[in-house]
Amino acid sequence: MQWEVVIGLETHAQLSTVSKIFSGAPTAFGAEPNTQACGVDIALPGVLPVLNTGAVERAIRFGLAVGATINSPSIFARKNYFYPDLPKGYQISQYERPIVEGGTLTIQVGDAAKTVRLTRAHLEEDAGKSLHEDFHGHTGIDLNRAGTPLLEIVSEPDMRSAEEAVAYAKALHALVRWIDVCDGNMQEGSFRCDANVSVRPVGAKELGTRREIKNLNSFRFLQQAIEYEVRWQINELEDGRAIQQATVLFDPDSGETRMMRTKEDAHDYRYFPDPDLLPLEVTVERLEAVRAAMPPLPQARQEKFCHEYGLTPYDAGLLTASRELADYFESVVAGADAKTGKLCANWINGALSARLNEEGLEIAQSRVSATQLRGMVDRIADGTISGKIAKDIFDAIWAGEGDADAIIAAKGLKQISDSGEIEKIVDQVLAANAQQVADFRAGKEKAFNSLVGQVMKASRGKANPQQVNDILRRKLAS
Repeated sequence: MQWEVVIGLETHAQLSTVSKIFSGAPTAFGAEPNTQACGVDIALPGVLPVLNTGAVERAIRFGLAVGATINSPSIFARKNYFYPDLPKGYQISQYERPIVEGGTLTIQVGDAAKTVRLTRAHLEEDAGKSLHEDFHGHTGIDLNRAGTPLLEIVSEPDMRSAEEAVAYAKALHALVRWIDVCDGNMQEGSFRCDANVSVRPVGAKELGTRREIKNLNSFRFLQQAIEYEVRWQINELEDGRAIQQATVLFDPDSGETRMMRTKEDAHDYRYFPDPDLLPLEVTVERLEAVRAAMPPLPQARQEKFCHEYGLTPYDAGLLTASRELADYFESVVAGADAKTGKLCANWINGALSARLNEEGLEIAQSRVSATQLRGMVDRIADGTISGKIAKDIFDAIWAGEGDADAIIAAKGLKQISDSGEIEKIVDQVLAANAQQVADFRAGKEKAFNSLVGQVMKASRGKANPQQVNDILRRKLAS
């Protein structure tokens, strides 16, 4: 039987406020356990929650960015369950009327674009954290995270592969960082995904029974977990067993998912409106103030890059992976024509991104400034250097040896573009490689590439490659 995979993601983005959603306690990461939890967070008798305006404005910003409806009023609810790191015995969340409803997010999977629908995004508080290591059979409770503001973003089950789910998660991660509502730090738990996965026969309309994979904090784990879960569910169904709705965890060491508990439904949480919090009204004035402060969104920047510099949607998508990277590209290409802009994009998406990844650096930490990269690209464009020589110059700029012009002058790297000088080198190479000349004339194209290599070697890599190709072909044809 042929199977179709159905995936929806629930993503928790920690909002970038300095204090918690219902108290003034700080949200800074890495503090000593239980030093950032006040009376509201630990549910002392008589304390009351006070809503953080910054959290509300960040939720509105997200809603506007995805073209969603901003509900006014929205309602806070109590989600009741018992867990040791949940002091109140309930979590303040939103249920029937969230602040953000609907919206879409466009993702790029290879050369294909796809629109993923969003169901909702709602405000809620985080729970504390249970610590199991170093307690010799006991569990420690750290309530520093209790009350940390979260925006839970829920997608429709529109994704059909692990690759699409990862593309969606990456696009969402880039967006929340772009609009500055979340720092996106996955290692610190600021951005984590739950994946709802099911399979059904191809052509079936009804959804299969889903299992929810909890707390995936890396894109690699997200892909591995979904791929394993899909294989597992298909094997179960093909062996005649039914899938039980459940919450599962992914073990990165074994690469497997394992059941944590049977899955609760909404009625199990006994949601009801929180009597301590009034309905949240968003005025037109506040909505328009947030809209006016929004930066240009990634999609708009992508369209601009494609239109002005002839970039593919894929290349433009890479350049808008972060606002900082898009700003860097704009600085590099200021005043450039389309051809130079495309060359700049190739260097940023290629050599520069590879070097940043190798050294674990962000674009703001690049050792090649926008001005230096543009200076090097201009020397390629005007024929002063070849693309091959540019790689050595790029390495020298990265090593702090100065800008392109200084390095070209100091190392004598200027490209040879004098056709007479190149012809002399070509004649010498042809005279010294009679067998390869004969092989080429006998129809062996590889011999031509070998002769090009010999000319470039004789010129110490300085000969203009296009001129070398043209002169060689002309002389070999005579």
